[in-house]
Amino acid sequence: MSKIEWYLEYEIQKNRPGLLGDISSLLGMLSINIVTINGVDDQRRGLLLRCDSNEQIERLESILKTMDHIKVTKLREPKLRDRLAVRHGRYIQRDADDKKTFRFVRNELGVLVDFLAELFKQDGHKLIGIRGMPRVGKTESIVASSVCANKRWLFVSSTLLKQTIRSQLIEEEYNEDNVFIIDGIVSTRRATEKHWQLVREIMRVPATKVIEHPDVFVQNSEYTLEDFDYIIELRNDPDEEITYDAVDGTQIFQDNGFSMFDF
Repeated sequence: MSKIEWYLEYEIQKNRPGLLGDISSLLGMLSINIVTINGVDDQRRGLLLRCDSNEQIERLESILKTMDHIKVTKLREPKLRDRLAVRHGRYIQRDADDKKTFRFVRNELGVLVDFLAELFKQDGHKLIGIRGMPRVGKTESIVASSVCANKRWLFVSSTLLKQTIRSQLIEEEYNEDNVFIIDGIVSTRRATEKHWQLVREIMRVPATKVIEHPDVFVQNSEYTLEDFDYIIELRNDPDEEITYDAVDGTQIFQDNGFSMFDF
């Protein structure tokens, strides 16, 4: 019989010595294994559990409700955010109004790379947008995540090393295991119609596509933000405003000394 995984999160109402030990003993008596445990806030702990049946979890839930020292905040099949919260000790910040938007700051690049890598491992079409000011670490995070997910990354348009604008791919590059990276500013400010034909072809490939500067991309194409499965916002600090007034494509190329070359 295959094992079932659950995520348990509880808030400590009154901390006392041996509280975690009592919960661990309870899980042991119910034959529920603890896969991972970590604090996910100052007063909250998260546990990734594994058991044989849902009945074990139902019994656990009924007992936990009688414990005055804790309050169960989550007991569910683990989502990606739950797994990362236990792994890194904190939750990824999510937009309260737009549930597909996730926010990171530069000192959380390790968490961002882990998050993207888990998304890249999933099969099928996935469209991810990344917002952020120049040199905040967008492209580097995408490449590092591709490595972690054991995926090949392929620049369709980029300014990482040189200004790259692809107008065609060789047959083997139309691979569902590739991560296709598109810079929205480069594609909209400097590309030809042939490049856009390639972009449309890639959009039809059941693979992961990552668009840097998605807002600029949708303003100059037939795609909309509704087409995106995830939007990532990466800032140098939590209060930084992501604005495109200063992110002019020509200025980026001049500041970095890039020269155009086509494939």
